Amino acid sequence: MNAYRRRGTWPVIAGAVAALVLGIATTMLVAGSGASRHAAPAPWRAQGARCGSPALPGKVVDVTVSDMGSGMTGGTPGGDGMRMMRLVARPATVSAGVVSLRVTNIGAAVHEVVVLPLPSGQGIGQRSTGPDGRVDEAGSLGEASRTCGTGEGDGIAPGARGWTTLTLRPGHYELVCNLPGHYRAGMYTELDVGG
Repeated sequence: MNAYRRRGTWPVIAGAVAALVLGIATTMLVAGSGASRHAAPAPWRAQGARCGSPALPGKVVDVTVSDMGSGMTGGTPGGDGMRMMRLVARPATVSAGVVSLRVTNIGAAVHEVVVLPLPSGQGIGQRSTGPDGRVDEAGSLGEASRTCGTGEGDGIAPGARGWTTLTLRPGHYELVCNLPGHYRAGMYTELDVGG
């Protein structure tokens, strides 16, 4: 009876080893292809990888939003997030008139860009946040927060773009990501509009 058990055991062991090898190979393939729904897009592929943007009117400002990846930002409402999120605008100075913001999210989290006038004497990053970790959007001139689209939405997904077109007067503006905790985590920059 021992010989029978030994002969019957080998096919079970061989099947288990084959299943294990197949599982490991599949996991490596999925991880390598970026197909995992939790995987952050590689920055070099994120530039419009999920969607492009149409030809935009006026002066185009390319805005890049990024973060250090999920779990590393510390961007809790009211927390400072250790400044591990960024919002960068290029160029940072444009002339007054029609201005289009083309926002590319190269981070692992959803982001947005809200355009707020910068009060005289106030620097960027100095707005107070509420208990929800957001700044007051009163006076907002518009936003880019729609994945693969223009204007307001539910945020721009990782690896995607969003855009908006505004008419801006001469002055100083603060571009912010106003999702909970993102402003205090460093997601703001200045856009200067000349006469």
